Amino acid sequence: GTVVLHAAPEAAIGGPLALVRSGDFIELDVEARKLHLDVSAQELARRRESWLPPVPAMRGGYQGLYVDRVLQADRGADLDFLVGCRGHAIPRESH
Repeated sequence: GTVVLHAAPEAAIGGPLALVRSGDFIELDVEARKLHLDVSAQELARRRESWLPPVPAMRGGYQGLYVDRVLQADRGADLDFLVGCRGHAIPRESH
């Protein structure tokens, strides 16, 4: 079967996956590289209004560094303070 390994932006920062609820239907179109959540725009707006970001159990050390400073996958999943220091271009399609 088909497996989706990663989707961005992350649900933890309020990406569309944060609005998915148990029982929702999600359509995967591999050729078009798209996920479609079969929920009305009105319902998604209602869910977004009540969405709160999750609070990590721990924010210190490397976990805190990762949560606070690593960019989303579609932006390279690198540390934000290294962008521009060593070149940040992705030379080819990475997904």
